[in-house]
Amino acid sequence: MQLTITHVSEYRYDAPVHYALQRLRLTPVSSVCQTVRNWDVSVDGASVEVSYSDHFGNPVHLVSTEGDSHLVRVVASGVVDTEDKAGVFGMHQGFVPLWLYLRETPSTKPGKHLGDLVRGLAPGDDLARMHALMKTVHDTVTYKPGATDADTTAEKALEAGEGVCQDHTHIMIGAARLLGIPARYVSGYLLMDGQREQTASHAWAETFLPGLGWVGFDAANDVCPDERYVRLANGLSYADAAPISGMRLGQSEETLDVTVSVEETQTQSQSQSQS
Repeated sequence: MQLTITHVSEYRYDAPVHYALQRLRLTPVSSVCQTVRNWDVSVDGASVEVSYSDHFGNPVHLVSTEGDSHLVRVVASGVVDTEDKAGVFGMHQGFVPLWLYLRETPSTKPGKHLGDLVRGLAPGDDLARMHALMKTVHDTVTYKPGATDADTTAEKALEAGEGVCQDHTHIMIGAARLLGIPARYVSGYLLMDGQREQTASHAWAETFLPGLGWVGFDAANDVCPDERYVRLANGLSYADAAPISGMRLGQSEETLDVTVSVEETQTQSQSQSQS
């Protein structure tokens, strides 16, 4: 499948920005499940200071804002070919050791609720337990936009019983690590049925299973990632893989508007058949 993606983030300020620094993890890379045909990240109202790959292998643009700017507009867009690998991303690569993905983070730190969730899983091999965990998280936490925010922990979302894909992913990661299974957070895009325009990017978990390597589990939708998914970045939790993150100095108030468009590319043969 070929997907065309446009991700627009507009930051508006009611006063000049004293200083702001943002990390943009908005560049997908080719892998076993996707081939990036073309991709561009443009920034208006700010300056790109440096581009680099972080320790998780994610391409990063470091962007600064200061002075009279009242609007910063970031546009990431391109075309990606995808392939259904039944969620299997493959063997571990890179500089980060596998054991690091067992480390707790503030977002995934387990407590009573995660402990109870894990104890309720039926015995089985690691793959079967991850599928069971995905379904349990999906059935336990209702998808409800606005119920949580970027700082909500897995424990809090599980206690509330509602959240968004970020919360489903943190719960999945925290539970997998309790079981001794390395897990990581993946940000990206999802082609949704009958819905081109979206208000946010997507997220899912990957766990490392012997013989398979990294395998994706989207607990928000109770499915392993297929050709509808495009990977952007990965890390221990949302903080490591957020499409845009950073800090701001000064008293100006910030308003953020995000629009994401994901659609299957209309090839020439498709266009002709529909005409």
